[in-house]
Amino acid sequence: MLPPGSSVEGVVELSGAVCSISYALDTVESTVKRVSDDRFGAIATFIGTTRNSFQGKAVTKLEYQAYTKLALKTMTQIIVDARNRSPDFRAVVQHRIGVVGVGEPSIVIAVASPHRNEAFRTCEFILEEVKRKAQIWKREYYEGEDESEAEWKSNV
Repeated sequence: MLPPGSSVEGVVELSGAVCSISYALDTVESTVKRVSDDRFGAIATFIGTTRNSFQGKAVTKLEYQAYTKLALKTMTQIIVDARNRSPDFRAVVQHRIGVVGVGEPSIVIAVASPHRNEAFRTCEFILEEVKRKAQIWKREYYEGEDESEAEWKSNV
């Protein structure tokens, strides 16, 4: 059993950044709009979706759970760490919880910065750090296998 406050929706707003965990994500267009700023000439986005196979097995869906309060604290620290590398950007980081079907997005990140290299690097840094550090776990379900045998995995 996960601790209280797990797998509930939550959001943290920082200066120039928003981190959220929810059962439904905003559209890419609204996410991009949230980071848009006339000072910046580049917006990089990343959309992670559920693929239909993993190691030769047909995936039917993923299920995500999070220790939301701690995961949001971790995501906030990732934004702080990203600012130490490249201080001038705006970002939105959204991660889904619950069931995510094949082809559906589970994470959306948008980063706006003055130049494209900074936007790409910052977006990738945030993605890799969220996958590595945030207290979010996934369970993969495979075609032809009993759902009760699906195992929880780290979100890497």
